[in-house]
Amino acid sequence: MAGHKNYEKYKSNGSVGGNVLEWIDARFPLTSTIKGHLTDYYAPKNFNFWYFFGSLALMVLVIQILTGIFLVMNYKPDANLNESGIPIAFASVEYIMRDVTGGWLIRYLHSTGASAFFVVVYLHMFRGLLYGSYRQPRELLWVFGTLIFLCLMAEAFMGYLLPWGQMSFWGAQVIINLFGAIPVIGPDLSTLIRGDFVVGDATLNRFFSLHVIAVPLILIGLVAAHLVALHEVGSNNPDGIEIKANLDEHGNPRDGIPFHPYYTVKDIVGVVAFLFVFSIVVFFAPEGGGYFLEYNNFYQADPLKTPSHIAPVWYFTPFYSVLRAIVWPILGIDAKFWGVVGMGASVVIIAFLPWLDRSPVKSIRYRGPIFKAALTIFVIAFFILGYLGTQPPSYVGEKVSQVCSLIYFGFFLLMPWYSKIDKYTIPPERVTD
Repeated sequence: MAGHKNYEKYKSNGSVGGNVLEWIDARFPLTSTIKGHLTDYYAPKNFNFWYFFGSLALMVLVIQILTGIFLVMNYKPDANLNESGIPIAFASVEYIMRDVTGGWLIRYLHSTGASAFFVVVYLHMFRGLLYGSYRQPRELLWVFGTLIFLCLMAEAFMGYLLPWGQMSFWGAQVIINLFGAIPVIGPDLSTLIRGDFVVGDATLNRFFSLHVIAVPLILIGLVAAHLVALHEVGSNNPDGIEIKANLDEHGNPRDGIPFHPYYTVKDIVGVVAFLFVFSIVVFFAPEGGGYFLEYNNFYQADPLKTPSHIAPVWYFTPFYSVLRAIVWPILGIDAKFWGVVGMGASVVIIAFLPWLDRSPVKSIRYRGPIFKAALTIFVIAFFILGYLGTQPPSYVGEKVSQVCSLIYFGFFLLMPWYSKIDKYTIPPERVTD
């Protein structure tokens, strides 16, 4: 395995650049790091389309960090009104859009990037479901990924408040008030999150600090841990076969190829294609039909004017639907509390997949009809929950969301049973094309 090889330090060829590299290598493991994680890191040779999204997620993270830095240079986290009666935070966003050179582009890159981040992350997670990338020995890798997903949700929610528009304000009001449903500590917890008894300047400053400093640091740390864990256990492949079980005389996998240059070139192609689509959205439809930037958020926050329908951004809506689906009090505790529990559980349960799946095989290529049907129904239910979360509450929507919520949790909770009894095909010894 590449991570366990003893690489020699770089020896200068006598050139200036060679001397510099030798000097660095004597003081920092540059050569071994590059070889262990890039040039001598062997990945399966049969990666397909689904393996673009990991590198794309990393690229979007870089976009978000860079655009966020430039936005912070002109943004003011102040909910107080200026001389024109407009919240200073909202006015600073308008200033970025109208008066800062290239500010509109940076803002749209950041707002579109938030949705793009979740698109590629959802597809990245779906690939893990398809090919069993959460199975042994990648359990910790999957847990790190789940924690990254949780951090992304926290980061997105806090960033959503910062423009201080109508939907920002009222969305934060609704979500924070949900914590008040927790018995005993709920009201105090809500006050702690807000920093005040109402959503206001203290909340804005608190969320701003967490959004630009605390959560990104945790996120970058988790991404680094995710990559280190990946390169320690090796990448999975569409066949779910461990390529390190078949090594050549040099100790390299027979069914693997060096990540560089083969997959760096592949990823560059994916990046170009992604940036093409991403640019079309940024320049021609940055609001995404009201899903990326809601129309109500183009109006300043007004505590005295409630929007007709308050809904989170699209990437939260499946879990929001789970919350709204629970309408019965249980054990004498209000339904709102159990809704919060259900919403939290719908995210946390993803981390337990490595221990719920009992199938002898990893990849869907060799799974039986039960798992394929379960995964298909799960995906359909997830999309329906996502759509219902964008719609106003209704009797029919409530019943459909309850059924889809049962399907969602059933996919995970019944997995130890149906994955064990499902038919399967024995995978080949070598990876296929």
